Amino acid sequence: MTTTDDASGSAATSDPADAGAAHPRFAAALGELGLGDLAGRARRFPEATRTATEAAAAIGCELSQICKSLIFAADGVPVLVLMDGASRVDLDRVREELGAGKVTRAKADVVRETTGYAIGGVPPFGHRTRTRVLADRSLLAHDVVWAAAGTPYAVFPMEPKDLVATAGASLVDVRERSE
Repeated sequence: MTTTDDASGSAATSDPADAGAAHPRFAAALGELGLGDLAGRARRFPEATRTATEAAAAIGCELSQICKSLIFAADGVPVLVLMDGASRVDLDRVREELGAGKVTRAKADVVRETTGYAIGGVPPFGHRTRTRVLADRSLLAHDVVWAAAGTPYAVFPMEPKDLVATAGASLVDVRERSE
């Protein structure tokens, strides 16, 4: 195993065993998108990183460099919100952005049914079903962000603008603001 400084400026481990770090369904989706090289850049951890804080600690990056993939229900319709790891989603802003009457966090079974992945491992794209995607502009503050690779044990790095484009996301301002 070797340690290298990646584009984020943090140390990352590189191990031949990491080649299969991404969930097989997500690795296949990357291949279909012409992004198969990203599967090889995925990092697998011995412990689950179900929260942004756990992922940032395992990677050695800033909390805001984690891209959270969160499923909400807008008037009962699933929508994906991509948010930096240091911020929280403002449901009223999401509701206004979508023109929805009600926005709630989706239940675990809806997340799995919609994306094909369990909470804590939902990647920003490569889902079972197509959903509307909103990406908070805060993700663009870094050169590289890290997102789940289909399991709570694996993440992959990507330039935020490429991640937003690949996810087919609309750039929005939906994070909570401190007054």
